[in-house]
Amino acid sequence: MNLVLMGAPGAGKGTQGEIISERFELPEISTGSVLREAIKSGSPLGEQVKSLIAQGKLVPDEIINQVVKDRLSQADCAKGFILDGFPRTLAQAQALDAMGVTIDKVLYINVPDQVILERLGGRRVCEKCGETYHIKHQPSSAGELCEKCGGKLIIRADDKPETIRDRLATYHQSTYPVVEYYRGQGKLLEVDGTGNIEAITERTLRVLEDEE
Repeated sequence: MNLVLMGAPGAGKGTQGEIISERFELPEISTGSVLREAIKSGSPLGEQVKSLIAQGKLVPDEIINQVVKDRLSQADCAKGFILDGFPRTLAQAQALDAMGVTIDKVLYINVPDQVILERLGGRRVCEKCGETYHIKHQPSSAGELCEKCGGKLIIRADDKPETIRDRLATYHQSTYPVVEYYRGQGKLLEVDGTGNIEAITERTLRVLEDEE
């Protein structure tokens, strides 16, 4: 199965991607990991990516598309793959089709914005050891300190409410049209992404196993 994972920031794509990867024995491929691998390979394309990132520039679509295509042509993707974080725009989705990459199903983890705000806004990270907590779902037994090392728990810059709202606005404007694009192709599988991880996993696996 060639699968694309979609959902807003904080929808739980990474968590579910790991579980699906293990369950179906498929490589999970994210844009970030593909770009890092390209740089590590030292290929001409990788050197181009490295140069752009070093200059603080965004890697253009045509390069990301090619890097993803190269990664999907590797032997471990012969029986299928999971794409996480790509395609992020309608142009990328259309380019994927134009390159002849077949996408069988698109799993859309649907979570309301208010739930996303609560999930990400409640996250706290230890500034010393990096341990992650959540004020509602996984609070530290040491209050505002890390229960492992005693470090101060802080809110990361990208977990601040105004930043989360900006990320969600970008998602709705640029990425949600991709969900509708695949819905129009009859490839979309929609899963309720609210509740605890176990409940979401159960729904996700049920939907995917029905497609096998």
